[in-house]
Parts: sequence; structure tokens; C-alpha cells
Amino acid sequence: MKNSKFSDLQIMSILKQAENGVPVSEQCSQHGMSRASFYKWRAKFGGMYASMMSEMKAMA
Repeated sequence: MKNSKFSDLQIMSILKQAENGVPVSEQCSQHGMSRASFYKWRAKFGGMYASMMSEMKAMA
């Protein structure tokens, strides 16, 4: 499985920015990622805290 170039904290900050109203297209161009990646992260990690993400990854 390919490792992400984004850390858990970076993913969380990107998702938090989206919750605060920053447009997805702006975030994608700013961080150099695709919209598909953003929506996949939101489906998988939406509403989680960074510690919860770490625990989930440790279980897998």
C-alpha cells in the first residue's frame, strides 16, 4: 500500500479548514492534492480527532 505524503495532522487540518468554509477547490490547489483524495479522507476520517486516526491506523 502506498504511503500518503500527508501526515495525520495535515489531513485533520485540511478537513477542519473545509468545515470552516474554505472551498475544496482552493484547498486542493493549495496543498497539491486531488479532489478525490479530499473526499476519500472526508468519508474515512470526517469527525475524528488526530488521536482517533492514529488508533485506527494502528489497528489496521
